[in-house]
Amino acid sequence: MKKICLPIVSCFITLLSYSQQTFFIQATEDRFNEAKEYFQKEQYNLAYPILKELRQSLTETDKINRAVIAQEIEYYAIVSSLKQNESNAELDAEIYADVTKNNARAQMMRFHLAEYYFRHQRFSDAIPLYEGANIANLSNREVADMKFHQGYAYFTTQQFAQAKPLLNAIRQVKSDPNYIDANYYYGFIAYRDKQYSEALSSFRIVENEEQYSAIVPFYITQINYAQGRKEEAIAYAEKKLSEGKSQFYELELKQLLGHAYFEKKQYAKALPYLQEYVSKSKKVRREDLYELSYSYYQAANYTKAIEGFKQLSGKEDSLSQHSMYLLGDAYLKTGQKSNARNAFLFSSSNSSNQTQREISRFNYAKL
Repeated sequence: MKKICLPIVSCFITLLSYSQQTFFIQATEDRFNEAKEYFQKEQYNLAYPILKELRQSLTETDKINRAVIAQEIEYYAIVSSLKQNESNAELDAEIYADVTKNNARAQMMRFHLAEYYFRHQRFSDAIPLYEGANIANLSNREVADMKFHQGYAYFTTQQFAQAKPLLNAIRQVKSDPNYIDANYYYGFIAYRDKQYSEALSSFRIVENEEQYSAIVPFYITQINYAQGRKEEAIAYAEKKLSEGKSQFYELELKQLLGHAYFEKKQYAKALPYLQEYVSKSKKVRREDLYELSYSYYQAANYTKAIEGFKQLSGKEDSLSQHSMYLLGDAYLKTGQKSNARNAFLFSSSNSSNQTQREISRFNYAKL
């Protein structure tokens, strides 16, 4: 009886052990499927604790006997840790990508590591990983995100030629969450490349967006002016300044308006814009100082005109020559004959414009 009982007990123990193992495997798979569902819903804060626990519970035997599910747990746990910005995520991802024999998973891990670097603004680290990623292994959303993020990474590292086609692809998809940003950055590159029509079409899309409404009006004004739509440029700049919103390039807009009105010989309109620009700018071009001084001269504010023209002496060019002539005339109009004589002498010593030179000589001789 004992001999018969022993095999039965042994068989029962084996069956119980097998049942427990089967139950354990099923429970693990159920937990893994639950975590995957959270993962696919982008609820990484819920997925990660489960995946972390499952990963820690894996034994070397599991990794051999249940290799497929063990590798999947490993992959999803590391990606979730990247999404959660865990401190050990970067190293785990690098090791996984280098060690795994699943090429598709390795490429996807490099993509997720690149996204991790992108979120931490480590663009130089992200770029080579983006370049090595295979879009065949990514979802449509991931492909679109990668194009924009890679394009932005190139942009911030001033690799504009590489950034341009990637941003161009996203800026044309209105439903893409990066549509607005892609248009801004693409517009900037097109502007830099002097492709003004392309730049304008992108800037028009973003000009009223809160994050760009203080920047883009300057570029739109510049483009309109450069393409010969000067009246449109003036009207647009006046409108944006009158709206009362602070403009990042407010001084530059006023410089452009001052210059535009100066070109139109509307010196009274040019004067306040040029005055503010010159008074507030850290560095002023000689041409801007000349336009301001000439506008003062036309307004019969000779004291201010003299102050500006005096700063334009000492160069052997036509701007300096004409400034010295006008300086002499302004001195005459304020009764300063001795100073006028010296100014006409400076102008007559400059050979940039022979006619101006002869007139200055004549005025110098008269005094």
